[in-house]
Amino acid sequence: MVSRIPQGPTGLGTSGLIITGGQRPAHAAEQPVRPIPGLHYHPAVQPDPAVVAEVDRRANQWAQQLDLVPPEWEDQFEGFGFGRAVCLCHPDHADLERLMVAARLLVAENVVDDCYCEDHGGSPEGLGARLVIAHSALDPFHSAPECETAWREGLDADAPLRGYRSAMEHALPCATDAQADRLRHDLARLHLGYLGEAAWSLDGVTPAVWEYLVMRQFNNFRPCLTLTDLVAGYELPAPLQTLPAVQRLTALAGNAATLVNDLYSYTKERRAKRPHLNLPTVLARREGLTERDAYLKAVEVHNTIMHAFETEGERLQSQIPDPILARYLTGLASWVSGNHEWHATNTYRYTLPDYWLSQTAS
Repeated sequence: MVSRIPQGPTGLGTSGLIITGGQRPAHAAEQPVRPIPGLHYHPAVQPDPAVVAEVDRRANQWAQQLDLVPPEWEDQFEGFGFGRAVCLCHPDHADLERLMVAARLLVAENVVDDCYCEDHGGSPEGLGARLVIAHSALDPFHSAPECETAWREGLDADAPLRGYRSAMEHALPCATDAQADRLRHDLARLHLGYLGEAAWSLDGVTPAVWEYLVMRQFNNFRPCLTLTDLVAGYELPAPLQTLPAVQRLTALAGNAATLVNDLYSYTKERRAKRPHLNLPTVLARREGLTERDAYLKAVEVHNTIMHAFETEGERLQSQIPDPILARYLTGLASWVSGNHEWHATNTYRYTLPDYWLSQTAS
């Protein structure tokens, strides 16, 4: 049975948003949504709490089997809310196993980021070498048999590598060859972005605003967004997927979603042991703005990108009235909406700066 969603996101592509397997009941968010004032966003489709709990259970079981999360990180693993994140972002998932593809990859990507780049042992020093080996867990190494044996042993010995390899192995049975190659390509983009940010950190450089945004288009949620057709159980054909207009819309959606992370992570990153770059920080340093004015300008940059995504998406759908393209663009829009709601409700991880005085969110 296929049923239209009676409530949820509005805007680009939402007429094409469907859920298979019957109408999913709407439930209140786990915590009140407290969006950034003035931020342009659309409400997300609320996931079934039973599905969220099952994704969390399976993701935790998988992470424990691979020994990805030591006991001292378990509260952070639980506080992330992987189940809620993927359920909010993929309301049109075809089945639980495809939803778990997104969940495992999200866990694995975060383990690599935390352990190789961020504060759980990560460092910009030597990052390139670590990421090359990490990418081989996604894009297998082919060489002399003895070298391949040593490579497999190396993957087994390191938690981030185990996570990447296992997540990809679980994804492949659900993916077409083209979707698998797209995922590897988008994860390579992610790794390139990590390296750009690491280079600035090592050199003590604050990039120009446009340079930062270029980096952020690569150090980006794109690998998660472009799973939308895989998780929903169809494929956006290559002749559509590779159209420059579709590539631009995919990039705009990823950029908007990633700047949401910059904005909601801002307070947390200011407290971090190692300095972090984010759009408000770069704007403050390079344009001589106060922290408050830089933050509010970053909101405007996000909104400009969101409006471009919506306006250009509607134009493309009128030019190419293909139902598969409409479904893909709907999936991108749903991911952007779900990503915002996850950030706006995850008070374990995020708090907002006090830049609005007595102003309340509307």
